[in-house]
Amino acid sequence: MIGQIRGLLVEKSSPAILIEVGGVTYEVLVPMSTAYQLPEVGKELRLHTHFVVREDAQLLYGFYHPTDKALFRALIKVNGVGPKMALAILSSMEAEEFARTVRENDLSALVNMPGIGKKTAERLLVEMRDRLSDWDDSGAVNSTSAPAPTASLLSKEAETALQSLGYNHQQASRAVASVLESEPDIADSETLIRLALKGML
Repeated sequence: MIGQIRGLLVEKSSPAILIEVGGVTYEVLVPMSTAYQLPEVGKELRLHTHFVVREDAQLLYGFYHPTDKALFRALIKVNGVGPKMALAILSSMEAEEFARTVRENDLSALVNMPGIGKKTAERLLVEMRDRLSDWDDSGAVNSTSAPAPTASLLSKEAETALQSLGYNHQQASRAVASVLESEPDIADSETLIRLALKGML
């Protein structure tokens, strides 16, 4: 999983933006809530990301605030709600507003959003009510600190990311193993991917 991305903003044409990281340009899909906060082209930015792998595509979604990422992940777990609809929801209202809408059981507010019918809105109210139970009044998600990822998990995440960039399994595996051999204390996949890419250039 690619948890964050930091680099230079090369192009912004919402919902897709281009971010250059170490000579590699990533296409990132963002909601309007994030698009409104993007810097000027050529400036550096950091986004919280969620990586989606499908049979026909590998997509990277980016969010300015971690709260938006948390809501996006909760939304795509709802039956019938995919990443595209989740992105549309986050483009239509702020995360805190959505949480308040669910708490107040406001069906009409959800139906008024593009692409959401009555049945989907009803499903969102039912399923998201429990998923949002960990949100406090400010809209932030209450969560305990996750344990540090293991080396094997970091390797798998990094190899998957490298393969999504066009490298084959053997190349990705060799590059990741080489980095971990020289720097075994790496604790995040973003650093591992960056160093592996640097070693392959």
